[in-house]
Amino acid sequence: MHASRESPAEELKSRLRPSAFIRGSVAWHVAAAGALLVRPHLWPWALSAVVANHLALTAAGLWPRATLLGPNLTRLPPGAAARGEVALTIDDGPDPEVTPAVLALLDKHAARASFFCVGERIAANPPLAREIVARGHNVENHSQRHLHRFSLLGPRALRAEIGGAQESIAFATGAAPRFFRAPAGLRNPFLEPQLARAGLTLVSWTRRGFDTVSPDPDRVLARLTRGLRGGDILLLHDGHARRTAGGAPVILEVLPRLLAAVRAAGLTPVTLRAACP
Repeated sequence: MHASRESPAEELKSRLRPSAFIRGSVAWHVAAAGALLVRPHLWPWALSAVVANHLALTAAGLWPRATLLGPNLTRLPPGAAARGEVALTIDDGPDPEVTPAVLALLDKHAARASFFCVGERIAANPPLAREIVARGHNVENHSQRHLHRFSLLGPRALRAEIGGAQESIAFATGAAPRFFRAPAGLRNPFLEPQLARAGLTLVSWTRRGFDTVSPDPDRVLARLTRGLRGGDILLLHDGHARRTAGGAPVILEVLPRLLAAVRAAGLTPVTLRAACP
């Protein structure tokens, strides 16, 4: 993200304003209602228009890298890209079995990462959360419970999920998150105002390995390294990690090779906070 020239109050006001796509959706509904008042016989067309708009809103929420519902960081800022920086992001933890091994691999390769953690897991493993920070990484917000129905929640429930994780992480680590990633990347039009009020920036990714689905480390690595370049945001998982045929968490098989590929490309893995001051 670029450093904002707006005051905090102005920035908040700007973020609370609905996106152009959402404002257009509201105008679309008003136009459809107006058409019905003037020409009631056009109701099939008005209904079709409203349904089409709702489908578009739903599609925008189901597309994790979309920016139609509000700001969404899918790549690092140009300055970070020019410096050859990439952001390794690790989701769904911390996991008492997998995360310590991930931290050891990151140490071995002198790499830094951003861990998008689930609030409940942080509360259950506060020493592990503190260890992540002590090793030079950041802990960011991945909601309090990682609900599969997260994208169906209303404003109050979203506020509870976001705020609960903020509190859990800040209590365990002493630092509040700056970034948020929605569970599975799915969201709805109510999310951005809640993130704005919490001072959080939505982050998705440039590419993901699908390591919670695929047990094949080669395929996961290929997805992450295809076209690898500065500014990329890469996604792996220490929580809900899929196992290889030999029973090892996929991330532990992929991570050393990924970090070697990053270094071979002349790139540097950094935290999101380092890349987006």
